[in-house]
Amino acid sequence: MKALEALTEQHGQLVEWRHALHSNPELGFKEHDTAEFVARKLAEFGYEVRRGIGCTGVVGRLAVGTGTRSIGLRADMDALPIAEANDFAHRSTRPGRMHACGHDGHTASLLGAASYLARTRNFDGVVNLIFQPAEEGIGGAKAMIADGLFERFPCDSIFGYHNAPSLPVGKFGIMAGPFMAGGAFFDIRVTGKGAHGARPEAGIDPVLTACHIATALQAIISRNVRPIDIAVLSVTKIFAGDAYNVIPAEATLGGTVRAFKPEVLALIERNICRTAAQVAAAFGATAETDFRLIFAPVVNDPDEIVFLEGVTAELAGGENVVRYDEPVMGSEDFSFMLQKVPGAYIHVGNGDAHHLAEIHNPSYDFNDAALPLAAALYVRIVERKLAVT
Repeated sequence: MKALEALTEQHGQLVEWRHALHSNPELGFKEHDTAEFVARKLAEFGYEVRRGIGCTGVVGRLAVGTGTRSIGLRADMDALPIAEANDFAHRSTRPGRMHACGHDGHTASLLGAASYLARTRNFDGVVNLIFQPAEEGIGGAKAMIADGLFERFPCDSIFGYHNAPSLPVGKFGIMAGPFMAGGAFFDIRVTGKGAHGARPEAGIDPVLTACHIATALQAIISRNVRPIDIAVLSVTKIFAGDAYNVIPAEATLGGTVRAFKPEVLALIERNICRTAAQVAAAFGATAETDFRLIFAPVVNDPDEIVFLEGVTAELAGGENVVRYDEPVMGSEDFSFMLQKVPGAYIHVGNGDAHHLAEIHNPSYDFNDAALPLAAALYVRIVERKLAVT
């Protein structure tokens, strides 16, 4: 029986796993119950299991035959600090937390692939199943890598996916080269001099200064970044003061930067620091900038994308393989794994008439109809890459 047919028959089990994960969401580096759930299942299937990699990460290793080739498959496990708006039976039981990005579906589909691969053993080599914590901007991939992920579990290639509600179930989205933007967060602390609100001349207003910095930062993209280099800078928060009649001594502002080239991110960082400091100086204030690279750009290996194009066409038909002609402005920390090991990251369709909410939305829910197809994608990657000769 082919993988997709077998996993379709196992659909009820995949849904059960996914719903259990969805109802018990955990934030990054706190995925203790999720990690234990994953580790128990992998052990039941017959995998060598290692816990606590990069804090709460789990890796399952399965060696079959005498081949020395190895492959990595990755799924993320963390949820988001969002209050769920859904009212179905498997909604979050943990207030203020929910799987609003579909990581519950990613984890369940990789577990489905793990179960199938352990039963059929139709490959020759080593499979490393990587269940990653803390993808949502707090460094889970980097933590696993720093903990020796690829030294302890060498991979010749590595693959991952993200669900895409904008794509119908049954379709795959692929793109070679730069696919998703690198992302950074920044905070700027502006220090002035407090005063009475009725006597601004006695102080140095950090609120006014912060507002001018926020405006000036918008010129970085239009005047410092080449027009042919895609980038965005958004100031998303400004905080200052506690009273109506007091000019505070400090104000802070922060936001995010996205770009597809590391050198563009570095250029933007330099110009944020320069602009903030010099605009603040013009008002007699000072400004300190903390710029943190959270995500590297996702750059897909061209050869691995050609490989995945064949795998997805085999699963769903060539007409259901969508070849993107524009990269995605969102970010993904799988990028750090791709910097260490050649591989690719693609989109798996997750949308239909009943699943219209986008990710990071309190009404989002992973589409269970995509589970067998996503699991079969992982299986066929292994069976093709580690084909028995």
